[in-house]
Amino acid sequence: MMKKLLTALTIVLILGSGPLQATATLESFKFADDAAEQHFKNLISELRCLVCQNQSLADSDAELAHDLRAEVYEMVQDGKSDAEIIEFLVARYGDFVLYKPPMKPSTYLLWFGPFALMILAGVLLLRAVRRQKRAANVEISADDRKRLDDLLGDRENREQKS
Repeated sequence: MMKKLLTALTIVLILGSGPLQATATLESFKFADDAAEQHFKNLISELRCLVCQNQSLADSDAELAHDLRAEVYEMVQDGKSDAEIIEFLVARYGDFVLYKPPMKPSTYLLWFGPFALMILAGVLLLRAVRRQKRAANVEISADDRKRLDDLLGDRENREQKS
């Protein structure tokens, strides 16, 4: 009985400690007012976590995201504008840190690649359909038609007998 109780207690402690660990790692930033806090949250929501790749800095729990949030917080407290903060992060980490990268030669593939793939798929589909039409319109010779009729006729006769 005691062994079962200890096992249950261990499981409860292990499962219950997960949320405590997650909350202990979140930073708590102090802001002068709610507007400043909302400005900070909006800014880190527009920046991508470099580790998670599909999460914003606001959503990510990666260690690098914690560091970047702290760095952005310091820059906001120093009175830097959004443009200055974003420019600093892009200079340091590249356009990947932005959810909406600027249109420039290095990002053309990112902006126009999906459209190019759709056009290519459309062209290939059109060629396949045209090829199918040409293959369907081919006439068969009289000898081939007679052989085909004989084969189909034999099949029909066999089906009728069974």
